[in-house]
Amino acid sequence: MTRPLIISDCDEVILHMVVHFKEWLEESQGVNFEMKGGNFGEALSWQDSGKFLEAADVWRLLGGFFDTEMDRQLPITGAVDALNSLSEHADVVVLTNLVDFRRDHRTEQLAAHGLNAKVYTNQGPKGPALAKIVEEFAPANAIFIDDLAQHHASVKEVVPHVTRLHLCGEPLIADDINCAHKEGNADARIDQWSEALPWLMQQLEGKA
Repeated sequence: MTRPLIISDCDEVILHMVVHFKEWLEESQGVNFEMKGGNFGEALSWQDSGKFLEAADVWRLLGGFFDTEMDRQLPITGAVDALNSLSEHADVVVLTNLVDFRRDHRTEQLAAHGLNAKVYTNQGPKGPALAKIVEEFAPANAIFIDDLAQHHASVKEVVPHVTRLHLCGEPLIADDINCAHKEGNADARIDQWSEALPWLMQQLEGKA
């Protein structure tokens, strides 16, 4: 019988991202970051004019951050230990929305923090990518962890039998993002790894 499979997002689930992105923007890029109402497109404004950035500038800065600043990223409290504990009972992989050429850097980044896991990169909704991973592993059961509601909706649509945990470990945005559990697209919403680990273990044991 095959092992269970856990597919986890990275940014705001395993590693902090937006808080480090904010620091970098405000220190060196002339940009203020202030999340209001979960609208990332209206979170970034130029310090000299107060005008919101155009989408092209937001994407350019995100790319610049991942090109040069990934070493800033620190783990979410409890994430690495929890996933390493889960790896004793299940295969653990990472599905991250980065362009493909950054996959090796992300793999090395996670390993430096003590998590050795296979990394899959993706662009756009995660349901189709997750379906391919599930087909590859053919697990006894699968659990998906992500901080963004739209990815839970995508996974529910494409592979509805996968258990889905909405987890956002970044307090800067946790209260402002849509809740996949409230929307009916996740089985639970837990933002602390100390609480998520027993829930995940229960899911593994209950479907063994």
